[in-house]
Amino acid sequence: MSTPQQLLNQGIDQLGLNIAPQAITQLEFYMAALQKWNAAFNLTAIREPKDIVIKHFLDSLTVLPHVKHDTLLDVGTGAGFPALVLAIAQPQLQVDLLDSNSKKTRFLRQMVAELALKNVRVHHARVEQANLTAQKQVISRAFSSLVDFCQWCEHLLAEDGVLLAMKGQYPQAEIDDMPASMCVLSSTPLKVPFLDEARHLLVLGRT
Repeated sequence: MSTPQQLLNQGIDQLGLNIAPQAITQLEFYMAALQKWNAAFNLTAIREPKDIVIKHFLDSLTVLPHVKHDTLLDVGTGAGFPALVLAIAQPQLQVDLLDSNSKKTRFLRQMVAELALKNVRVHHARVEQANLTAQKQVISRAFSSLVDFCQWCEHLLAEDGVLLAMKGQYPQAEIDDMPASMCVLSSTPLKVPFLDEARHLLVLGRT
C-alpha cells in the first residue's frame, strides 16, 4: 500500500509534470498541515490521507498545463485548491486566493507564512464584494454554477481575461444557462491519477 507521499509522487509522474523536489517537499508539508488543521477546523469534508492526495492535490495539479498566464485568481479557494497547490508547483506564478470563510483564510495565511511563499496573497471577502484588480485568469473548482461564476466574477475579469471552471461531468445544462455575454472557448477532459471519475476544464471568455 502506497503512503500518501508515494501516491503524490506517482501521480505527479503520471501527469508528466516537472516539479522541483523542494516544491514536492512543500506539498507534503501542506498535506500534513491540512490534516492537522482539519481535525480542529473542518476545512474539508475529505479526511482520508489517500483521498486528500487524489481528490485535492492531484486533482488540482491536472490543470497546471492549462494555466497560460503568470497571474491567477482562485475564487472560493477553500483550503487552497487548486491555486495554492499550483503556486507551490510553479513558483513563478503569482496567485491570489479568495475565500469568505475566515477559518480557511487563516489556514491559508499560515501556510503562506510557514512555506515562505512570496508568490501568494490571501484575501478574505465574498467574491461578489471583492475589491481586487481585474485578472487575466480566474479559476474555480466546483465553487458554484457557471451562471454564478460568470456573474459574480465579472468585475474581477480583465476585458481579454478567461474564467477557468473545473467541473466533474460535462455541465451542459449550466452552459445552456450562461449569460449571453460569456461563451465556452474550450472544454478539456482531465484525467486525475488513481481516480475513476469524470473531470472537465472549461475555459470561458467574453463574447
